[in-house]
Amino acid sequence: MLNLERLRTLDALARHGSVSGAAAGLHVTTSAVSQQMTKLEREVGQQLLAKNGRGVRLTDAGRLLAEHAARILSQVELAQADLEEQRGKAVGELRMSAFPTAMRGLMPATLSALRADHPGLRVGCHEMEPLPAVAAVVRGDIDLAVVLDWYNKPMPIPDGLVKAPLLDDPADVAMPAAHPLADRAEVDLEEFANDEWITWGEGEFCHEWLMFTLRGKGMEPRIAHRAEEHHTQLALVAAGLGVCVAPQLGRDPMPAGVRTVPVRHRVRRHVYVVWRADADRRPSIRAAVEALRGAGAGLR
Repeated sequence: MLNLERLRTLDALARHGSVSGAAAGLHVTTSAVSQQMTKLEREVGQQLLAKNGRGVRLTDAGRLLAEHAARILSQVELAQADLEEQRGKAVGELRMSAFPTAMRGLMPATLSALRADHPGLRVGCHEMEPLPAVAAVVRGDIDLAVVLDWYNKPMPIPDGLVKAPLLDDPADVAMPAAHPLADRAEVDLEEFANDEWITWGEGEFCHEWLMFTLRGKGMEPRIAHRAEEHHTQLALVAAGLGVCVAPQLGRDPMPAGVRTVPVRHRVRRHVYVVWRADADRRPSIRAAVEALRGAGAGLR
């Protein structure tokens, strides 16, 4: 008999490409991964891993069994969903993630509602940026993720995932109170061509959106500072060190000395939740989506 947890370890190795990556995805130690693989090799009577420099690679037998493992684990997910659906209650464990401002602006109300309405459901939530969160849902490391894209730059969603909209999040330009445009009712992004910008980290989805948008308006943005958190960006704005895009979700309280002005042609983020299609019938997934939508409606 093939052991399901060992197949799960093999599947993680195939998806992550390394023992350390599999260990991180499974939230276990690297030695635990190695031990599980040694036992699995004994069970099947074949070598599944081979040395590859300082790492390892799957042998032909390892790749073959990993393909079967992925299908088996998907069937297990479907079986769990069917059983949970038949029981009709949101129970067990649910692993969620949300990007930072959604973690601050949406998740407290969401988690409180789930605790009150579904006491048999154990929910764990992790802060995670949208792109790695989507990858984590695909891998099965988390069950559902709150993610975002922008009005003019959608984020591709892989096959096998389901998405549901939660809310549209308007974004303004934040600037020091002494800025010449601070008292305006509306602004155009082009009016900040000579300003220094405070943005997100290199390669982050929101940073790439900002570069794409400003360059599309004929501007080559002058990046002065980078900060992952919006509140850190706003603190830098308050110190007179530049301007930034400030979405409304989770941004209060605003620091003193900062003014936010709407963009004339509205700038919005689309916030939605994604999960695996093979878990679509789970009552816990439906309960979480309902709670997230309730939290989003409370912000309007």
